[in-house]
Amino acid sequence: MSEKNSIMQWVDARLPVTSAYEKHMSKYYAPKNFNFWYIFGILAMVVLVNQILTGVWLTMFFDPTPAGGPESLEYIRREVPMGWLIQALHAVGASMFFIVIYMHMFRGVMYGSYQKPRELIWVFGMAIYLILMAEGFMGYVIPWGQMSFWGAKVIVSLVGALPLIGDDLVVWVQGDYIPSGATQTRFFSLHVIALPLVLCLLVFLHILALHEVGSNNPDGIDIKKTLDKDGVPVDGIPFHPYYTLGKDMVGLIVFLIIFLGCVFFFPEGGGYFLEHANFEPANPLKTPEHIAPTWYFGTFYSILRAITFDIGPIGSKLAGVIFMGAAIAILFVLPWLDRSPVRSWRYKGWISKVAIILFAIAFVTLMKLGTMPATKGATYLAQGCTVIYFLFFLAMPWYTKYEKCKPVPDRVTK
Repeated sequence: MSEKNSIMQWVDARLPVTSAYEKHMSKYYAPKNFNFWYIFGILAMVVLVNQILTGVWLTMFFDPTPAGGPESLEYIRREVPMGWLIQALHAVGASMFFIVIYMHMFRGVMYGSYQKPRELIWVFGMAIYLILMAEGFMGYVIPWGQMSFWGAKVIVSLVGALPLIGDDLVVWVQGDYIPSGATQTRFFSLHVIALPLVLCLLVFLHILALHEVGSNNPDGIDIKKTLDKDGVPVDGIPFHPYYTLGKDMVGLIVFLIIFLGCVFFFPEGGGYFLEHANFEPANPLKTPEHIAPTWYFGTFYSILRAITFDIGPIGSKLAGVIFMGAAIAILFVLPWLDRSPVRSWRYKGWISKVAIILFAIAFVTLMKLGTMPATKGATYLAQGCTVIYFLFFLAMPWYTKYEKCKPVPDRVTK
């Protein structure tokens, strides 16, 4: 017996390293018909690692105070060796994280990856998305630039719309009557410690639940139903090395080219990755001409602004907060809204296909509108897109149950 094998046996007797590796990598059988859309889960893991590593490094030099925040960022960019690169990787990485997450979520909607028995996978995924939004917002505030300060003031003030406890809750969240050093310290603590821990735990549970029931595929067919004489799925291949060193590696290289291209040549992203106003230190006495959140919050911010009217006894501000919260909350119950007998949109009826396309268009339109001034025309368009957004979910139990679907093949196709 080789020394290496004896060491692994000693370790496996105390920690199931080999069995865990086999269960989740070499003997985890993934459908052989994965396509382009299935790369984004791996890319999300890569970006998460990037954000954690660069975030730890930036924390070593960042001063989380109103005066020190902007100054320490300039110090990192100009004086710390390779600091400009690490800071750009972290800043651009935030936007890249949301890009791959949105693509990952859209794939789940297209191929019905939330349907039985994968409901818990979807719920964990939406919890990850919710924590990621909180993490992104905290990280947006702590540099303490103009848009950080005023963005925090606008978003936190929404809590004040809650009856009875709203005003007190705003002070409790901020730690002061206006966004101040106490606010920055609280958000910094959450951003670098609490939320990343919760995020990593949810990612672990998401992957654990996925590997327990198996991956979905573009056909929405359960490959575990067709096994060979050894009990191995006929339409499955080991995740490692076929996907890790094959398709995923190619996709990762392409992604890194795009990612690093943005880091080196387009770090501000035209004002979408890094807002121009945020290069100016926060000034409570000078309101920016246009206060807007980062692009990845645009959809829900547009829904908030689209509610410009009272709903019965509920004022427009509180109604907007309710609709914005509902727009996020309804994502969690998607598995129980879809009554379709098939998973993939390849075999769903034409109503589902049109609904998914309209939903995607409305989502992106709202995202764009959220970064623009709230003109009269933009508000009308946002209201129309908000209706489409909610109809996609609220009408789903009806149109998925009664529409005519195509027959699903017994085996996976390409």
